[in-house]
Amino acid sequence: MNTLIQSRLAERDKAVNWHPYTQMKTAGNPVPIVKGKGVYLYDNEGKKYIDAVSSWWVTLHGHAHPYIAERVSQQLNTLEQVIFAGFTHEPAVQLSENLLKLLPGNQEKVFYSDNGSTAVEAALKMCIQYAYNQGKEKTKILAFKEAYHGDTFGAMSVSGRSVWTKPFGSMLFEVIFIDTPTAENLEHLKIQIKALAGETACFIYEPLVQGAAGMLMYEAEHLDELMKFCRNEEILMIQDEVFTGFGRTGKLFAADHLTEIPDIMCFSKGLTGGTMPMGITTCSNRIFNAFLSDDKYKTLFHGHSFTANPLACTAALASMELLLKEETLAAIDRISRQHSDFTGILASHPNVENVRQTGTILAFEYKTDQNTSYFNETGKILYDEFLQRGIIMRPLGNIMYLVPPYCITPEELDFIYRNILEVLELFREPTCFPTDEAARE
Repeated sequence: MNTLIQSRLAERDKAVNWHPYTQMKTAGNPVPIVKGKGVYLYDNEGKKYIDAVSSWWVTLHGHAHPYIAERVSQQLNTLEQVIFAGFTHEPAVQLSENLLKLLPGNQEKVFYSDNGSTAVEAALKMCIQYAYNQGKEKTKILAFKEAYHGDTFGAMSVSGRSVWTKPFGSMLFEVIFIDTPTAENLEHLKIQIKALAGETACFIYEPLVQGAAGMLMYEAEHLDELMKFCRNEEILMIQDEVFTGFGRTGKLFAADHLTEIPDIMCFSKGLTGGTMPMGITTCSNRIFNAFLSDDKYKTLFHGHSFTANPLACTAALASMELLLKEETLAAIDRISRQHSDFTGILASHPNVENVRQTGTILAFEYKTDQNTSYFNETGKILYDEFLQRGIIMRPLGNIMYLVPPYCITPEELDFIYRNILEVLELFREPTCFPTDEAARE
């Protein structure tokens, strides 16, 4: 791409593209990225940025990983796509076999889709139809307050009600929202759930970390107790590991922190190492067998054009190989330990509150005169400041977080930490930030 075309890329983009979660009227020019390598992304002027958020939490092993690229290239020259209704192929079968070996023992079947939201949609339909196929009407769904499971209508319905969902409020189906479990509220939650158990099809939850809600974290032991209660009440459980899967919590899956096991699990994001879009919903044979029938109307009528796309399956297989390497598992442990050490420094800073960490996920809140919120004006200011310093961070309002690729070095992590501390000093007083009015100009 020649220099003139590169220099006009942002201008051309604004003429034709509508970006996600972006108020296009007030948004600045997007940063034109022309190359990625390892933990770095490079813009059209040659400036490099550390991708500290793994490009929306998807990039596990770094950008343009040569092994994944080579495997996908080989597959591209063999089989790029085939309808998955009535046909199959080696990458899909091998990926299902390999993934199921890593999951709780009751996960025995794999259903392919396109992304995290569609993985959740499939899971919800499985649970509702599971009851329907047995002549039962169980249509209520349990979910956590502040949940986020995606932006399609079913996934949006089981996500916490907010300004994001308000325009569609009358079109979302009823969901019973409960607090995340603590030692103090568990007994109350059990009373809530028991009162509706006979009508409740399933309980869907993000295990240990609620990502989009602001990296809210809660304890595995309390989730375990809640899951055990739901199982005793015959409520199916959907564990949404779209974000937490593939090492983010310090173990391969959040499920590895738990003793209780879900009926259904959802995956995406890191599934292909961030190389290609793909969603997976796994389930137990108990779920699967409820759809086996001579009655064709008991079929799960759900699918996607690119279900089990061979290229995406191949990328996922390559990513999983890299994930299970000794050096990758050691890197996950090392990042987790570095984060843990840094939390002590952060916690003592007067501008910081609510420091929290689970595995490779580190989050904290920047104290401001505004409430903690996705719409806190300091988020944009902090984002711009870090971008100038060559670090891509995407604060959730005044909530800052790190979710780095596993290839990041100790030195690169220390560089991010140093810059965080420098920025905390630069904006040491809340009055250093513009007022709401000035921030909008």
